[in-house]
Amino acid sequence: MIRRRAALAAITGLATQAAVAPAAAADAGAAALDFIALGDMPYGNDLLSGVAYRHLIDQINALDLPFAIHVGDFKAGSAPCSDAEYARQLHHFQRFARALVYTPGDNDWYDCQRQGADPLERLRALRRQFFDAGAQSLGQRPLALLRQGDAMPAHAAYVENQRWVQRDVVFATFHTVGPDNGSQDAQADVRAEAQAREAANAAWIRAAFAVAQQMPARALVLATQADLLGDKLPATAGQRPARRIAKGFELSISQTLLPLADAAPFPVLLIHGDAHIYTVDQPFRNARGQAISRLWRLQVFGEPQLHAVRVRVEPPGSPLPFGFSPVWNPTSTAPQTLRRANP
Repeated sequence: MIRRRAALAAITGLATQAAVAPAAAADAGAAALDFIALGDMPYGNDLLSGVAYRHLIDQINALDLPFAIHVGDFKAGSAPCSDAEYARQLHHFQRFARALVYTPGDNDWYDCQRQGADPLERLRALRRQFFDAGAQSLGQRPLALLRQGDAMPAHAAYVENQRWVQRDVVFATFHTVGPDNGSQDAQADVRAEAQAREAANAAWIRAAFAVAQQMPARALVLATQADLLGDKLPATAGQRPARRIAKGFELSISQTLLPLADAAPFPVLLIHGDAHIYTVDQPFRNARGQAISRLWRLQVFGEPQLHAVRVRVEPPGSPLPFGFSPVWNPTSTAPQTLRRANP
C-alpha cells in the first residue's frame, strides 16, 4: 500500500502541494459552486474594447465569485507583443477582485512572429511576467495553485499548466494554441516546442484525472485556449456532424482526455475559446464513435462580444452536472446573441 501511494504521488504531484488534496472533501459537496469563464479579449483600441473589458471585470467583481478563468488571447494576434503590452494586460488581470487564473493563447506569444518577433522568446517573457508569482493565481485574492513545472521535473518549463481544488471539484489548465498547436510551424524549434508541450499537456491531464479519481471529486473542469474542433464557422447546434480533433491535439485530446473522460465516474467540463462563438454542447466521441456522455464543452464568448459566462457545478444528484449563464456586458459593441448554444 505504501509503495502504491508513493507511485500515485509521483504521478500526480500530490506530495508537493496540499492545495490539491483538501482535508474535508467529503463534507464539501452539498452546495453548487459558481465561477466565471471568459477569454479572447480585449482586442483593438483601448478606448473601445479596453473600456468595455474593464466594465466587464467590474461586473464580474460585483458577483463576488471565488475565481475567474481567462482562456487566453488577451490581445489581437496583430497587436504588439511588447513587454509593455504584457504589463498592460497583467494590470487588467490584477483588477479582478478575487482570483484570476490564466492560460495562454496563440495571440499572446505564438502569433508574435507576425511582427517579426521570436515566438519562443515571447513565450519565455510571458512566463516571466504572468507566472512568476509562485504557486498562486493572479487577481487581488489569489488562489493557491499547483504548477506542473513544480510537480513534474520532466516538464519543468510548464509553469502555466496549473491545478487547484475548490471544495470537491478539481480544476486544471493546460496550454494549447490555435489553429494547430504550432505543430505545423515552418520553424523546427517551434515544432519541437509544440511536441514537448503536447507531452506535458497529456501528462498534466492524466494527473488531473488521477487526483479527481482519488478524492473522489464531484467533477473535473479543464480549461485551455485552442478551438479543438474547428468551430470557426457558426452553425446551429445539431446541424453539424461529429467532427474530428484538429491537428496538433492528438496526444493531449484524442489519446488522453477523451478516453479518460469516457471512463471517468464523474462529469468533465472542457472550457476553451479561440472561435469566439458561445457554445455549450457535447460534441466529443470515443474510439467507437459513441458520444462521451460525461464530457461537456463550453466555448466562451470573444471579441467583438465582450461577455463572460457564469458556470455552475451543480450539487451531486442534479439532472445536469453543469449550468451556464451569460454575463451580459451592456458596454459591448456586439449584441447579446447566442450563436451556437445547446444548454
